[in-house]
Amino acid sequence: MSARILIVEDDPSIRLGLKRSLEFEGFTVDMARDGEEAIQRAFDKKPDLIVLDIMLPRVNGFEVCRTVRKYDATLPILILSAKGDEGDKVLGLELGADDYMTKPFSVRELTARIKARLRRRRAFDGELETFDEGGIHIDFAGQQMTVGGEAKELSSREFHLLRHLIQNRGRVLSRDQILNKVWGYDYDGTPRTIDNFINKLRQKLGDDPVNPRWIQTVRGSGYKFRA
Repeated sequence: MSARILIVEDDPSIRLGLKRSLEFEGFTVDMARDGEEAIQRAFDKKPDLIVLDIMLPRVNGFEVCRTVRKYDATLPILILSAKGDEGDKVLGLELGADDYMTKPFSVRELTARIKARLRRRRAFDGELETFDEGGIHIDFAGQQMTVGGEAKELSSREFHLLRHLIQNRGRVLSRDQILNKVWGYDYDGTPRTIDNFINKLRQKLGDDPVNPRWIQTVRGSGYKFRA
């Protein structure tokens, strides 16, 4: 199955040229002409990577980057912009972009960077099958967990949440990021749902609620699994 790329570009000639070049490389390509359309397509189409211009109608690329990153911590975003000064590059990277290229650009180099980012994401997103550390053994495929040799019962959702936390260990995940990754973008719950599930997981892991060893609270940001 080919990777899906979302091209966000208001210049029709650049947009079409990129589409043809990336389709020639075997990618599936979606396109957006402005920032609002980009955000909608990012949620609807669930691309594997976004190529994002900064100077866009309606909502600029920086806001698109900020919005997408709020809900997905791992989706690669490559900014492709005519704005090449250092301040714009720093801002884009601080907002969560993974890479920044300036126009004019080499399609060959852009394609190479896209492939490199996708390889990194595939390596990072590899399905975690087991976890065995500190007296905790988890078989995610078989949905079984023991703590100190004692079996613990977890729901499928709890296993999914725990796997997501461990796969991102050391990385702070916001409640919105967790909610959308584990429950889905169309779930009509609240961030409080995450707090309740985290409390249940801590109890089953034997975590100290005041000073948890495994699932740590990062005040004002979210949660992370101990690095």
